[in-house]
Amino acid sequence: MITISGLSHSFGKHEVLKDVSLQVKDRTIVGLVGINGAGKSTLLRLISGVYVPQQGEVLYDGKSPLDEKTRRDIFLLPDDPYYSGQTSCRSLMKLYKTFYPAMDTNVYKEIIDDFRLDDKKPLRTFSKGMRRQSFIALAFAVAPKYLLLDEAFDGLDPLAKKKFKDRLSDLIRTKGTTVIISSHSLKELGDFCDEYAMIDEKHLIGSGKVLEDTLDICKFQLAFKAQPTEDMFSAFDIKSIKITGRFVTLVVSGDGDDIEKKLAALSPAVMDRLDVDFEEAFIGDLDRKVRGEG
Repeated sequence: MITISGLSHSFGKHEVLKDVSLQVKDRTIVGLVGINGAGKSTLLRLISGVYVPQQGEVLYDGKSPLDEKTRRDIFLLPDDPYYSGQTSCRSLMKLYKTFYPAMDTNVYKEIIDDFRLDDKKPLRTFSKGMRRQSFIALAFAVAPKYLLLDEAFDGLDPLAKKKFKDRLSDLIRTKGTTVIISSHSLKELGDFCDEYAMIDEKHLIGSGKVLEDTLDICKFQLAFKAQPTEDMFSAFDIKSIKITGRFVTLVVSGDGDDIEKKLAALSPAVMDRLDVDFEEAFIGDLDRKVRGEG
C-alpha cells in the first residue's frame, strides 16, 4: 500500500501542493484527475521519490521511496521523459536495464514490434505518440510493483490506447502491480480505473471508488412540447443539465426509479434513460468544488 500523508510542496514562493493525503491499495488502478497545472506531475514526482517532500511523507508498505530497495519497485513515466539526441529504442532499453536488471527485454521488443517502431532510429525522429509508446514499452518490460504514469495517453491514437489499457490490466492480473495514472481528462480514465482522486488548486478535492460513486447517478434525455427551464428541475440533485431548445439532457443523483417517476410527472413528450460515464458523474461536482461552492 502507498500511504501519502500531509504532503505540501513549493517551488520558491509558488505553493504547488497543500496538505495532500491519500491511500492507494495494492493491485488497484487509481486515476489522478485534474486540469493542466493542478499539481498532478509534482505529486507523482513526490510519490516516486524524485522530489523530497518539504512537508509530509510518502511510504510504501511503511518504507520511504528513497530506500534503495524500494526504489527498484517503482517506475515513473513522466509527461516529458528525458532522452538524448541520439537515443534510440535499443539504446533506451540498454540504459534502463542498468537501473532495472530484472527488466524483460523480450517483452520490450515484443511491444516495440507491436507498435511498429524502428528500434534503431533516434527517438527525436519519432512523433510524440511514438516516443510515448517507446517509454510505455519500458514500463511494461520492467513490470514494477508500483507504476506511476503521468498523462500516459497523451499523443496515443485510439488503437494504441486500447492496447495500453489491455496490457495494463494484464500487468495487474499477472504481476500484482499497483498503478497511479494521471490525466486531465475524466473520460480517459473512467472505463478502467478502480478508484479516482481529484486534485485542483493545490488540494485533493475528492476521492473514492469509481463504481460505488457512480451507482446513484442517473442520466436522462427529455423532450418537451413547450420550452423547458432549469427551474423545472429544482427539486432534483442535479450534477449537470443542458437545455437545447426543447430538449434536456440531465445528470442527477438519487434512486433511478424514483427520479424517473418525478420526471414523468413533468409530462415530457419523450423521456429516455441513458448510461452514465465517469466524466458525466463527476464533472458537475468538480466544477462546483473548483468554484468553492461545494
